[in-house]
Amino acid sequence: MGILDVKDVGKRFGGLQALSDVNLSVRENTVHAIIGPNGAGKSTLLNCLVGKLMPDTGSVLFDGQSVLGRKPHEINQLGIARVFQTPEIFGDLTVMENVLIPCFARRDGAFELNPLVSVASQKDMAAKAEAILADVNMAQSRGVHAASLSRGDKRRLEMAMCLVQEPRLLLLDEPTAGMSRADTNNTISLLKEIKAKRDITMVIIEHDMHVVFSLADRITVLAQGTPLVEDTPERIKGHPKVQEAYLGTSDAAA
Repeated sequence: MGILDVKDVGKRFGGLQALSDVNLSVRENTVHAIIGPNGAGKSTLLNCLVGKLMPDTGSVLFDGQSVLGRKPHEINQLGIARVFQTPEIFGDLTVMENVLIPCFARRDGAFELNPLVSVASQKDMAAKAEAILADVNMAQSRGVHAASLSRGDKRRLEMAMCLVQEPRLLLLDEPTAGMSRADTNNTISLLKEIKAKRDITMVIIEHDMHVVFSLADRITVLAQGTPLVEDTPERIKGHPKVQEAYLGTSDAAA
């Protein structure tokens, strides 16, 4: 059993079978990538993992506990954090305030803005937020309003907002989407640093094969809502079915 176990998961939207008999086991402290062409069911699967969607069939276990039927914030409290395709940040607040919100949420069990007015009296929370910002190389931007950040720095900020919650499982939905190659490479380096410093498991959905092959220990390929193959990056690269279903149309990205 892995830290995340998906068994026989199926999800239908009207006449569309988005997921069918999905089985997936993610080993603890690894980076597991999920790839596949558009419409393969990757985002649908991710939404089933975080409580945004309820699968029609099957089970999803995190560290032996079912996440099905739990609200997203309850799943977050179990130790699962998610990085979205478009960075989910509070643009009107400073970088520091953005990190403090989930920091207090981790302690108090709910997202609240009220504690921000008394940050001065919460030195332990402020110190924790400062340390996380240093980890993602954003300590110098602590007083900057988040809306003014570059896309790459918004992604770093969102990473900090996730990491301050001390998750055991980090789900990343196309973390480099819309980035320049330079920002993409910086994000790859950041994720490697995060992984090296923490006992954390990552599941990454990504179209950029440069990102996938730079980070993943294992890769699952989805095709038409069903896992086609799971293997190491080295074996995935040369797998004929994978080349036909996905990689063969993405040589430039690889």
